[in-house]
Formats: sequence, C-alpha cells, structure tokens
Amino acid sequence: MANIAVFGAGYIGLVTAACLADLGHTVAVRDIQQDRVDRLRAGEVPIHEPGLGELIARNTERLTFTLNADDALAGAEIVYICVDTPPTMAGDADLSRVWSVVNSLKGATDLRAVVVKSTVPVGTGARVRSVLNEAGLAHVGYAANPEFTAEGRAVADFMTPDRVVIGGSDEATVQLIADLHRGVDGPVEIMDVASAEMVKLASNAALMTKISFMNEIAVLCELTGADVELVAHAVGLDHRIGGHFLQAGIGWGGSCFPKDSEALKQLASNTGHHPQLLNAVIEVNNLQKRRAIQKLKQALGSLEGTQIALLGMTFKPGTDDMRESPSTVLAARLLAEGAKVRCWDPLAAQDLAEPWASTTRHDSPLEAVTGADAVILATAWPELREVSWEQAHGLMRRPVVFDGRNLLDPPAMRTLGFTYMSVGRA
Repeated sequence: MANIAVFGAGYIGLVTAACLADLGHTVAVRDIQQDRVDRLRAGEVPIHEPGLGELIARNTERLTFTLNADDALAGAEIVYICVDTPPTMAGDADLSRVWSVVNSLKGATDLRAVVVKSTVPVGTGARVRSVLNEAGLAHVGYAANPEFTAEGRAVADFMTPDRVVIGGSDEATVQLIADLHRGVDGPVEIMDVASAEMVKLASNAALMTKISFMNEIAVLCELTGADVELVAHAVGLDHRIGGHFLQAGIGWGGSCFPKDSEALKQLASNTGHHPQLLNAVIEVNNLQKRRAIQKLKQALGSLEGTQIALLGMTFKPGTDDMRESPSTVLAARLLAEGAKVRCWDPLAAQDLAEPWASTTRHDSPLEAVTGADAVILATAWPELREVSWEQAHGLMRRPVVFDGRNLLDPPAMRTLGFTYMSVGRA
C-alpha cells in the first residue's frame, strides 16, 4: 500500500482520494479553500456525489485533509494533481493551478511519481517533466492518468471503469500507478504520455459529437414530421454506434465538455489546423439554447413582461454542479428579453451569482409554475415526470410548455390543454 497526496478536493480529487483510500492506500488531500477543508474534517462532503459520503466515512483512518502543501507531501510517495484547468480568455487551458502544485514539490524527499489527473493540453507532460528535472526531481517518474468519471456516478466509474488509461514516462512508473489500481474492475491501457493526454480530449469530443449530431437530426425531424426519440432508439441499436449520448435536448454543459471542446479547438488552432467538425459540434450546441428561446417567442410573442418557469438549473440530474449549465444561458437570455424567471431545482445552491441572482427560487415545480406564461424543462430531473401537470395547467396563466429534455408524453400534455413543444418531435 502507498502513501499518496491528492492536490484538489473537487469532484475529481475527492472521488480519487476516497476510492484510493478504499483500495487500502493512505491519502492526504490538500485544497486551498478553508471552508472546504473544514467541512471535510468535520465529516461533511461539500459536493453532491452518490456514495461519496459513505466512502469517505468508511475510510476516515486512511484519509486526512489539509490546507498545507508540506503537510500533504510529508511521507508521500505519489502525488496526484486533480486541480481544475479552466479556459483562459484565449480559450487555452489555464494551467496555473497545475504549475502551483508542481512548483511545491521541490524537496519532497520520498516522492516516486507525479500523476496528472486534471485535463490538460497534449504536451503538458513533457513540460512538467522538464520542470521536475530542473527542480532536482529527475528521479521522480511522471504519468498521465486521465479521469473518465461522470458526475452522479463517479464512484462507480472509478471502481468499475471502461478502462484505466496510464501514460508513463518509464515502465517502472507505469507499473507503480497500475499497482495502485489493484481492486479496480477494469482493463488498464498503457501508452505514452502524449497519447494518454489526447485520449481524454478525444473521448469527450466523441461524446459531444454524438449529442450535437442527434440535435442536428432533431431539427430535421421537426421539419419532416419524424420523431427523434424513435429515430435515436433505432440508431442506437446499431452496435457500431450504441445508444449512449443520443438524447436530443437543449445541449451539453458541465465542467468538462465546454472547457475541453474549447481546449481541443485551441490546441488545433495553435498547431495550424482548422478543426471543422469540432467547430460545427460546438456551434450546434450553442444554437440549441437559442432555439428554445425562439420557440417560446413563437408561442407567446414578445417575452417582455412574461413570467417563465425554468425547471432544472444544474447541468444534468443527479448533481449539484452548475458549471456551464445550459439553463444558465436560458436564464440569461430570458432576462435579456424582458421576462421574469421563476426557478426550481432540487440540488442547485441557493446563493448563486448572475443571472440567477435576478431570478426567483421556488421550493417545488408547482410553486414555480404558478402564474407562469410558460414552462421550460431544462434539466431531466425524474421528479418532473411525477408533477401533476393537470394541476399545473390550472395554476399557469398561459399553459405553454417547452420540454427541452423530451421528458413528457406529447399526446398526454396536449390532451390536458397545453401548447406543448419539445425537441425533434412533431
């Protein structure tokens, strides 16, 4: 068993630390946010992730949390870098937090390997290797070990992954990191560092492409009278394609897809390549939110002075993550059109910045739709299927529904008297 230091206590860092501790390793987690560290020391989990709290509670003897980098590095054989890499104004990945961790490693006498789990541009590993060498850490191995965990099922994805990708600077380092994963039920794919870095970006680009492709097909379905739900189901039965990520809707968001699409686009541009397909994938995704607003305007006319209920705020169900949520774009656009926005979400934080600070928050979907001129279903929360839409009809000022996630049954909603619109369905 190894002594590990994990830098970053966000979604990836906490899940990585808790799972490695559950595999028997001793893990010190370092984060720069005082409140987050205090809550973790008190036994609270600062993010919503199913199973994570139980995992941390089960491994309290092997998990410690600190604000001090030197405390985390004391006795550490392996360092995992799990900090965020947000986009810069130019679209490149901001690696300042990665470099902050790398620069803090000088003098870590027990260190055997540095592992980057953060999503970074291809070529970052070579730069880190050079910095480690200059810091007198040439004997320390380097590995890229990208994460493929989805929020809402991150613990399961770590423990039973489709694959564990390890790109190492040498065979001994690769074996060391592979050994850390003993007990993980998934194949280990070994490659060079640059290829491992590219796998993460390419995987997310492939998933984004499937979503945008089906949203493009959804537009054609609306124009021709086809049903995108039936089309997607039949297309997904082809084993060469598969049914995952073929759901039409208002587009993708979250902490990975928007950031990684821009990073890959910028990587291509920096090398002189024009990524035509990737540009189209991004453009289709951006248009989906604006199409939702256009549909409301077709049904209501001007949105000035209207009350719009926005049901769902997080970027997907099962998480409290608001980063790059499509509903944030919708809220901003509705407010810009002069509408008043009423919101509901079971997990989104209460103290949110603009545009959410200019909206009103409600405790239930029915409360949010009361007096509304229209409803947008923006996040596929299963609770929305359980809403009494017959009761909602009586509470609304105008019974207009745009179902941005195709959650509800069109004939049933129209029978109740709704002007019902969805994505890719007549």
